[in-house]
Amino acid sequence: MPYKLGKRPARPDAFKLKLGNYLRIAALPPLPQVFGHQGLVASWPMLANDRYGDCVWAGAAHETMLLEKEGGNNVIFDDDNVLSDYAAATGFRPADPASDNGTDMQAAAAYRQKTGIVDAAGQRHKIAAYVMIDPGNVEHLYYASYLFGVVGIGLTLPTSALDQAARGEIWDIVDGSAIDGGHYVPLVGRGADGHLATVSWGVLQPMTERFFVKYCDEAVAYVSIECFINQKSPDGFDYDALVGDLAAL
Repeated sequence: MPYKLGKRPARPDAFKLKLGNYLRIAALPPLPQVFGHQGLVASWPMLANDRYGDCVWAGAAHETMLLEKEGGNNVIFDDDNVLSDYAAATGFRPADPASDNGTDMQAAAAYRQKTGIVDAAGQRHKIAAYVMIDPGNVEHLYYASYLFGVVGIGLTLPTSALDQAARGEIWDIVDGSAIDGGHYVPLVGRGADGHLATVSWGVLQPMTERFFVKYCDEAVAYVSIECFINQKSPDGFDYDALVGDLAAL
């Protein structure tokens, strides 16, 4: 199966707001060993990521599918609407291979906040806010995934990971493997084996924690007020402060 990459290189200081400024770890309950609702989604469509470098937009669609499913809604995405957002945000044109240059994660997050991604029914889905997670901070990564349902992970993906994906194996470090390019995957939970549960190229793709630490070069938490219980942010997360900081940008 062909695999396409499509995350642009991480830009230092591209994300202005950091998750750590709004988390109060002491007020949060201990994380369960296993969490995530990825089982609610019966299948994860490829969404053209075998033909084009639209992984950031395929990931956005997968994230929205899961978040909507948690709310009892069955939202569908297809290749055409995912590629339409890729085109609108980057200038991509399916007929011009030279325009298939991937996507900057911060630019995509800003697009999702301002415009929203479109589903197969023509409805747009926006996020309320987005905040950066320090790539090496595994504790913040897990809390973000647990609190908000999904986290976007940007990877400098080694060639070994493509081979492991083709064999249906866990992503783990293979010493000496060269970097093939940038890739984007949604983190949707943590399994009983302790591995991170992500979605890549139309399947659930587990990765080891050490793989994440080595190859993640950026990560972002997407905040949607609709996902909060009774429209209130969870204890330990200062949503009001985040909204104020967003308004000041």
